[in-house]
Parts: sequence; structure tokens; C-alpha cells
Amino acid sequence: VQLQASGGGLVQAGGSLRLSCAASGFAFDAYAIGWFRQAPGKEREGVSCVTSSGSIIHYADSMKGRFTISRDNDENAVYLQMIGLRPEDTAIYYCALGCTRTGAVMFGQGTQVTVSS
Repeated sequence: VQLQASGGGLVQAGGSLRLSCAASGFAFDAYAIGWFRQAPGKEREGVSCVTSSGSIIHYADSMKGRFTISRDNDENAVYLQMIGLRPEDTAIYYCALGCTRTGAVMFGQGTQVTVSS
């Protein structure tokens, strides 16, 4: 199983980024998949998760309305469109397989998102 995240970078506050996660090695359309993040000195937290049926799990009100998750079962990929980025969004963002309201089964390598003020 491989989860390869990309698309992170340095952006000014108010800017946008689109993260991508390319998945392989499992039946992609059968699993929930999403994003978690971990800021320096903080625990990893859920960002957004999309189930196999397309339902969305939101983990925090602070990201709802700014972050949009989508999946492409033909491409075995999940995306996270982020707008209105804030310095507190600075973190390593991880693709998460089998995400639920309480965690995930597996995390891939992360991609760094840095938001400058």
C-alpha cells in the first residue's frame, strides 16, 4: 500500500493550495480516504475524510468551508482544495487511509504546508 501526498508549499495568508494523494496497492474505491495534519508541537488531527460512498467527515469547524475534499476513483486519488489559508494551518499534511471520526488505519508520507502571515 502506498499513499503519496504532494502539492504542499509556502503560501501567504489568504492564499490557496491544492493537495493531491496518489494511492496504490489496494482497492481504492472500497475505502474511506482523507487528510490529517500535524503542526509542530501538536498532536495529529483530522482535516477531512471522504468515505467510499462519498460522504464527507469534517473534523473541525475551523476548516469547514475553507477546505474541500474530493476523490477520483478512476485515478485512485484524493484531493484537498484549501482556500483562505491561515498561519495556524501550517502543518505536515498526511493522506489517511481508512479514516474515521476517531483516526485512520494508515498514513502516508506527508507534504509540508507553510502559511506565512
